[in-house]
Amino acid sequence: MPTLKEVEFYLTGLWLLFRQDPKGFAHLDFSDRGALRSFWAAFFVLPTTLLTFLWWRSIYLQTLPEGADVGALFFFRLALVEVANWIVPLVLVGLLSWLVGIGDKFLSIVVISNWLTLPVAYGYGVVLLIMMMLPSLTGLAVILSYLLALALVITLFRIFRMVLGEHVLTIATVTMVLLVPTMILSELLERYLDIYPG
Repeated sequence: MPTLKEVEFYLTGLWLLFRQDPKGFAHLDFSDRGALRSFWAAFFVLPTTLLTFLWWRSIYLQTLPEGADVGALFFFRLALVEVANWIVPLVLVGLLSWLVGIGDKFLSIVVISNWLTLPVAYGYGVVLLIMMMLPSLTGLAVILSYLLALALVITLFRIFRMVLGEHVLTIATVTMVLLVPTMILSELLERYLDIYPG
């Protein structure tokens, strides 16, 4: 498991790439081993994942009769959705990379998208805390979530520009494949697994 110092080193690399500084490449490991280690990002975002689960549970309970509760199966199903959201977009990007001839960049995309999950997840964690603890500021939290989504798109676009070059269409497609399926897949799985509030 990477140490916190290593994680900080990786995040510094992402920041440098965002600033269009090629020194960022020296901070990231784009090898097979580096790509596998980047999945430890899922462990480092566990606090925000648990917070999301608790928030989703509170919303779901509002749709149930008073006094009803959910058990471990509910959280297991949420975990399945979370795992799918990590894996499926990367599989799709892998297929896309093979189709458009950028297979040699696939590991770079995996490393970048996995480690970038950390700042994004904690940003959304702050938004959730606002919604849970200060319901009167829900409107502000929604605006912040949209701003975070926009910031993520811009960040991915700038970093992938360093990795993939000036191929704007390729960069836009990779970014879209990473983000859009997650939104669609989440709702489909939540409805299929009967954990969608409504």
